[in-house]
Amino acid sequence: MNRRELLKLAALSAMPGAFGVLSSTRALAQAGSSNPSSIQLACPVPMSGPFAANGKYADLGMQLAVKQYGKVLGLPLGYTTLDTEGKPATAVRRVQEIEQQKGVRYFAGGVLSSSALAMGKEVDKSGGIFITTAGADEITGKDCNASTFRWSVPTFGAIDQTVRPLIQMLPKARRWYTITPQYVFGDGLLSAAKAVFKEKGIEHVGNSYHSLTEKEFSGYLTNAVAAKPDVLLLLNFGSQSSDTLRQAVSFGMKNNCTILMAWASGLEQFEALGADLCDGVYFGAQYWHAIDTPLNHDLVQRTQAAFKANPNYSLAGSYICTKILLDGMVKAGNADPKKVIAVLEGMKYAGLTGPEEIRKGDHQVLKNYYLLKGKPKSKMKNADDYVDIVSSGQSFLPLDKTGCKIA
Repeated sequence: MNRRELLKLAALSAMPGAFGVLSSTRALAQAGSSNPSSIQLACPVPMSGPFAANGKYADLGMQLAVKQYGKVLGLPLGYTTLDTEGKPATAVRRVQEIEQQKGVRYFAGGVLSSSALAMGKEVDKSGGIFITTAGADEITGKDCNASTFRWSVPTFGAIDQTVRPLIQMLPKARRWYTITPQYVFGDGLLSAAKAVFKEKGIEHVGNSYHSLTEKEFSGYLTNAVAAKPDVLLLLNFGSQSSDTLRQAVSFGMKNNCTILMAWASGLEQFEALGADLCDGVYFGAQYWHAIDTPLNHDLVQRTQAAFKANPNYSLAGSYICTKILLDGMVKAGNADPKKVIAVLEGMKYAGLTGPEEIRKGDHQVLKNYYLLKGKPKSKMKNADDYVDIVSSGQSFLPLDKTGCKIA
């Protein structure tokens, strides 16, 4: 199944009633009662706009977890997809509406850091739980709160596990140029990269900022080419990083410098780019379907059975976030968010990347981040074998350096 066909399936399967999900009418009737006959979750992600593909795969991830569990605490599960459009104000409004109309208190999603930060604050006000895969350090840093959890490695760790090892691998590559989206996520990656550059004596020969709506990157790449970097570091995400890479390759930059995409979307992105574009490019990744762990093997089997495709990062991230919430309810023996939060704090479990742990002080999941390298088409063992894992590891700020103070 190719990417376009899978996204069509995503649109169809998001309809009420799919995979045993309760219809919206029935859910409305149940959620407001003092003795609810279902447990309702919500998946707030961009289903439209530049990051819609990420949102649609995330929707599939929650569907898969809901289908797998079926019931928790003896109650059937239901979920609703919320289209945030990638806009913080829209995201908050959608969350408020479903809180008020359906009494939903469990949320897994976000994708974009700006939306995730806004939604986390809203869910905290209403006494729910929100778990996200967004990357801004502030989520488990100075803007942390008791209701928000994060599965993905933040920007600090993503840079530490990509830029730092690449500097070590390429000791003669001393000139780096960055292209950065101008919002909290991009600024976090850029700040972390600059800190590593300073520590390692790397010359940062320039940076180009762009907006979240930008699609044409030739002007920024012209500046990058003129700076004659040894490494082009892409700090944008999703379709924007894909567009930047395509245009960089058309500029001939892959022949003249090394390209590193610090935060790739993984399989969905590699499929869209194709093996020839990925060949020789380095990618940072939260997840790769070839990770050798029991839970990941199980997810791969479930995804192949349901969609005839391997899981990508957006799907896997949403699946594990939903699973964490559901396991928390099971362990607490209760669907009261306060009791679930108490159980999740410090919880250790067998995750997609191996042993994972939710740090109590900031609600950050401690897990691996991966540096991947695109391989030639001639060396691909199967249709999804786009990259090799070059290295992996865990990099997190010490708790007293995060700025997080959970009340």
